Amino acid sequence: MSIMKSWQRIFALFVLVFLCIGCSNVPSTSYNPWAVISVPTESKLLDIAFTGNPQHGFLVGSNATILETHDGGDTWEPLTLSLDDPKTRFDSVSFAGQEGWILGEPSLLLHTTDEGKSWSSITLSSKLPGSPISIYALGENTAEMATDLGAIYKTEDGGKNWKAQVEGAVGVVRNLRRSSDGKYVAVSAKGSFYSTWEPGQTTWTPRNRNNSRRLENMGFAENGQLWLLARGGQVQFTDPDDPENWQEAQNPELSTSWGLLDLAYRTPNDIWIGGGSGNLLHSSDAGLSWEKDRDVEGVAANFYKIVFFNSDQGFVIGDRGVLLKYQPNITESFSPEAA
Repeated sequence: MSIMKSWQRIFALFVLVFLCIGCSNVPSTSYNPWAVISVPTESKLLDIAFTGNPQHGFLVGSNATILETHDGGDTWEPLTLSLDDPKTRFDSVSFAGQEGWILGEPSLLLHTTDEGKSWSSITLSSKLPGSPISIYALGENTAEMATDLGAIYKTEDGGKNWKAQVEGAVGVVRNLRRSSDGKYVAVSAKGSFYSTWEPGQTTWTPRNRNNSRRLENMGFAENGQLWLLARGGQVQFTDPDDPENWQEAQNPELSTSWGLLDLAYRTPNDIWIGGGSGNLLHSSDAGLSWEKDRDVEGVAANFYKIVFFNSDQGFVIGDRGVLLKYQPNITESFSPEAA
């Protein structure tokens, strides 16, 4: 009988430990600065950009989705353009002042010089290595375009001619980012390694990942510091004084079942990370400690893209037309059901 009771106590202890493994060990944010914005589409949203006017912006996605705002992102209206394929997927949008670019698949590039009042279509070569996935507006008539094989091209005449910036390609990439000073980092499709390139180099430099965790995403801080997100909820930063070395990896939330998908800096010290199942993590000390915004956990979406245009203007893009907008003056808890 005593043996039976001992086994019951052991079993109860095991269940308690198992349940606690799923418990979050991250403190909650004291307030939620994110408002859920209603958008007139359930198509997958992929990118967002604003013109020289911070009130005027564009949101793009699958099924030829182009949405336009004139009030800083509080409301959005569909923009209808004459396209050959209504299933066009718009992957990337970028503006430099009044001049903007929208890049779509298969091989469609739209260009505007009047803040989106009119758009012209630019034919891209079918011989490009890979499919174009990213466009970066750099100035008057100037932009850089990258493909999913790591080819990089630059135009200085409004898209009439493009010059290759790197010889060859890096291979199929999971994602690719550009820093403000023209450097690139690309994560391989399987997350097994990453590659870097900077202006003046002729080829990509492949680099091994730090451990057995497969890479999910990578990008740059404004100071050039690299960050990475890896499987199992891991985040890591390069040493700000030695960019060739990585600091110790962190797990902001231990034993998480959801993945970390994207990271963005609001300020040099204020960081947000988006993840699966409506999860947002926040650090106010450049990644030394983390807290969790539990007021948005009720939003049924994976938060896979975070963009800050300045310290007061930022957005989180999620599944099924979900969009969150940063509210810099919010200091009280917010419930997504009330949005």
